[in-house]
Amino acid sequence: MNARAQIETDPLGFAAQPTPRRPRLLVVDDQPINIQALHQAFSADHQVLMATSGEQALAVCAGQQPDLVLLDVMMPGMDGHEVCRRLKAGEATRDIPVIFVTAHNDEAAETLGLELGAVDFISKPFNPRVVRARVKTHLTLKAQSDLLRSWVYIDGLTGAFNRRHFDERFAIEWGRAARTGTPLSVVLMDVDYFKRYNDHYGHQLGDECLRQIAGALQASLRRPGDLVARYGGEEFVCLLPETDLPGATSFAARLGQQIYAQKIAHADSSVAPVVSLSLGVSCAQAAARFDPAELLRTADAQLYRAKSLGRNQVCAELLQPA
Repeated sequence: MNARAQIETDPLGFAAQPTPRRPRLLVVDDQPINIQALHQAFSADHQVLMATSGEQALAVCAGQQPDLVLLDVMMPGMDGHEVCRRLKAGEATRDIPVIFVTAHNDEAAETLGLELGAVDFISKPFNPRVVRARVKTHLTLKAQSDLLRSWVYIDGLTGAFNRRHFDERFAIEWGRAARTGTPLSVVLMDVDYFKRYNDHYGHQLGDECLRQIAGALQASLRRPGDLVARYGGEEFVCLLPETDLPGATSFAARLGQQIYAQKIAHADSSVAPVVSLSLGVSCAQAAARFDPAELLRTADAQLYRAKSLGRNQVCAELLQPA
């Protein structure tokens, strides 16, 4: 199945930038009175999530990714130590700071908690001002750590995510699509006649052109799970989880419209007076039946097809079983 859509020249508005959210705390305690006390201490300027068991705490962490966990040590069933151990063993949760809240303040218990990966201890009964100060400190440290980690995944020229981050996210989303049976789509994009752009305007303006394109592509994203990254040179890639071929093709066309609407002059382009994109789309409706590299190869083949048909357009293909 192939689909092809000519890019329109109508401007498309930028997506609204998300407003900063309040820090998200998870309070884990089997005693409602303790949860209520911590909720009262933080609800004014934090989003407070609650769990009354270890199993529930793990589920909340996996699904909602809190910024910090306030974790009771002594709970029936799975205790706080086991919860912390499992959080630190999970790739998606290992960087969430854990503060143990406990009535036991002996050296052995504290040592065990720190060895399991906790960042601090708070003794019951607690002073709300002390708890708030410690939570603020660890949220600040986490924000700094998150920023340092993010730099590893950022393209230095454009500020978009880089190929490394795309590769890691692609592997994660492919695995999820294979497990759930949901579609996964990829859009590969190439700036039309970009070498001519550099030759005509110079590399400094060429770099600025790529930065503007990256910003416009990122502003076009509508869902938190969607991803745009610089793939290399003048190529960009978009990862679209839970998106079928018609949806991905329509979205790719909108990306092309967004770039065209920037009206970046391109005097040496053979297809338009402004910078434009060629885009190749591929979709795996049943990821478990394919090799993940096949999705990227198909998107690349469709990008090549879009170029061979005259550029400034979208070509798409659904992966079919051999």
